Amino acid sequence: MHRWSSFCALVLSSGLALVACRSDDGTADPPTTPDGAGAASTIADSGGPSTTAAPVGPLRDVRYCEVIPSVSQGSTTTTYVYNTLTFNFCPPQQWNTLTEDDVNQEFGSQGAQLNGPRHWVIDQLTATGGATASGETFTFGGIEMGLRATLSTPAGQPTVGDQFYTPNSVARDTIWTYDAGKEIFTLTAPNGDVYVMQSYAQIKDPTLTIKQLAELGSKLTLPEGWTYGSQTLTEDLLLNSNGMATVVNDDYYNSYQKQ
Repeated sequence: MHRWSSFCALVLSSGLALVACRSDDGTADPPTTPDGAGAASTIADSGGPSTTAAPVGPLRDVRYCEVIPSVSQGSTTTTYVYNTLTFNFCPPQQWNTLTEDDVNQEFGSQGAQLNGPRHWVIDQLTATGGATASGETFTFGGIEMGLRATLSTPAGQPTVGDQFYTPNSVARDTIWTYDAGKEIFTLTAPNGDVYVMQSYAQIKDPTLTIKQLAELGSKLTLPEGWTYGSQTLTEDLLLNSNGMATVVNDDYYNSYQKQ
């Protein structure tokens, strides 16, 4: 199992992201800013002091999963984002048998999404912001997870989009670091915007590994004008969101941030 002197878990789920940190003794540090996406979504912050996280890693190829149940009441749907990071590495035996029906029965939700397994492609992250989570946990199908954010949306509207090759704005203060000598994987939009992969998913293809990403372009169903590529960095690449990141997903559910 990976251990870091400071472990920051950054939750990425089709246009939302937040960071929670824990120390190397396994205790939870105050979590940092929730990073919600989409004009229709509102992140509920639990309040608390601001936190600045030092750069942490290595994160490349670290596995995580999410469960995202939604509860509808009146004209509002509240969606809860739970993540395995800082608790476990999403044990395959339990994850593979977990279903949306299981989540709805255990949590009392009307709908749920299972987002994962996912793996980081970044090497380090730095994050700043205010506290987001109360330390609440929930166990889904025997997998303990922590509550990272809640989102409120009008009933009937999508809460976490899975539209492919569609840029979405994500409010967050993060710096992704990709180390010199490491390979990065990119999508280039018709207008020339370049997006760098931040995490790959084993949702559509459970056999996908980081070693296969260089050839992923031959599998993707790229819209007209979009291209996929890879390169080995000659120097560190730092992607600073500066408060608002632009992200896209490909049709294998891999996530990218605009460079």
